[in-house]
Amino acid sequence: MARKHPLTQKDFRYIYDTFKAPVARLDCGRKCAPLNGGSPVCCSTDHAVPVVVKPEWKLLQKRTDLWHGYKPKDKAGRDIVKEAGTSCKAIECKGAAFCERDNRTLACRAFPFFPYVSREKEVIGLATYWDFEDRCWVISNLRQVTASFVSECLDAHLYLFERDPEEFETYKDYSATMRKAFSRKKRPIIILTREGQFLKELPKKGGVKPARDKDVKPLGPYKSEKAWKKAVREAEEEFGPAA
Repeated sequence: MARKHPLTQKDFRYIYDTFKAPVARLDCGRKCAPLNGGSPVCCSTDHAVPVVVKPEWKLLQKRTDLWHGYKPKDKAGRDIVKEAGTSCKAIECKGAAFCERDNRTLACRAFPFFPYVSREKEVIGLATYWDFEDRCWVISNLRQVTASFVSECLDAHLYLFERDPEEFETYKDYSATMRKAFSRKKRPIIILTREGQFLKELPKKGGVKPARDKDVKPLGPYKSEKAWKKAVREAEEEFGPAA
């Protein structure tokens, strides 16, 4: 039986009106698109499939024709649709070239960040979806993230949590999963705070401490301009020049 969602279209309309800040000081899609077949990693369901609750989906249908139901192409996609169940819906947009910024989903606005919940069950800032470290420019350039984005993203999610405790539980569990994964890797989790600071959650219950400059570093093809250009050349050799 489908869960009657406590959130409403009005709630998401409020979030859309108050969470508009750009994630970075530049168009980060131009940095990652050449490595992802010409499309920003956050705008392609080859990398990330937005999943929305039904009230948000109904609001989007009233506002725009930008979105449609996601049609899976493989088992991974079918699993996403299955996990969405009846209270949520996996969706897909027309693509980055047709983006309507006012009609982006909450998931799109927040990517690649999520509200990080500490062991003490407090939202202490934003962490990143680490699966995208090798493709997302922003994750390697956290100092480019705007203060207004961090503040508005946190406010949007706290607003959700007040109205739907299950949303908080979802991110609490995901934060715990990240701690386990990073403890195995013996890596700290970098967290952006509303105050413009960087914190790090140390592996194996090491606690949360201020991050040092060397902790906030670029990764993969974004380690340097030289590494990025090399990765672009290799992508063009494999897939052809980005459109």
